[in-house]
Order: sequence, then C-alpha cells, then structure tokens
Amino acid sequence: QVQLVESGGGLVQAGGSLRLSCVASGRTDSDLAWFRQAPGKERMFVSAISWNGGRTSYGDSVKGRFTISRVINTVYLQMNSLKPEDTAIYYCAGRGATSVRPFTIRFGYDYWGQGTQVTVSS
Repeated sequence: QVQLVESGGGLVQAGGSLRLSCVASGRTDSDLAWFRQAPGKERMFVSAISWNGGRTSYGDSVKGRFTISRVINTVYLQMNSLKPEDTAIYYCAGRGATSVRPFTIRFGYDYWGQGTQVTVSS
C-alpha cells in the first residue's frame, strides 16, 4: 500500500511560481505523476517521473514551464510562468515500476493523493 500526501499549493499571480511536493510512503519503486483537474473538466495529465528518475514526461500545456524531479520517495513539481489556466486541484499519483502503460494514462495509477489547490490570478 502506498500513501501520497501533497503540499505546496496556494494562490499566486500570473507569471509567478510555485513548487508542489508529494511524499510517497510504503514503497520506493513507484513511478510518480501529477494530474490536475479544473472545475467542470476531466482530470488531466501534467507530468510524471519513473521510479529511478530516469524518465520524465510532460503534458503539452506545461512543457518548458514545469519541471518534475524526485528524491527517493518525494516528487516535486516546480511550476514557473504560471497562467490562469493552470488553476486546478493538483493530484499526485503513483503506480508500480513494472507498469508498461504510458505515463499519461490516468487509469494506470493505483494510488492517489487528496490533492492540493493551485489558483493563478490574472
């Protein structure tokens, strides 16, 4: 069993930065990812990193602005040049390292955190 706890959300002006953190307890060999869900919209892939940090992936809308990294069981999402459309609840997700599904597939993740709100004002 893996438990995920996110932190770091908040209110920021457009153009600003935030860093989200997610601590995964229970296993050290999990791929970890960030998804986000805006009001009235589906939960969308943001970024992911493999269990050993060797592979990363980004959604098109955040490429060049967001950076994912990890230190053992803590994954970080550095978000720069934030835009109002980045406003959403950000969820941390985890799956076993043996998964062969693409990082972007929401249903491939077995564990989810409670989410942290990010609000970007214009």
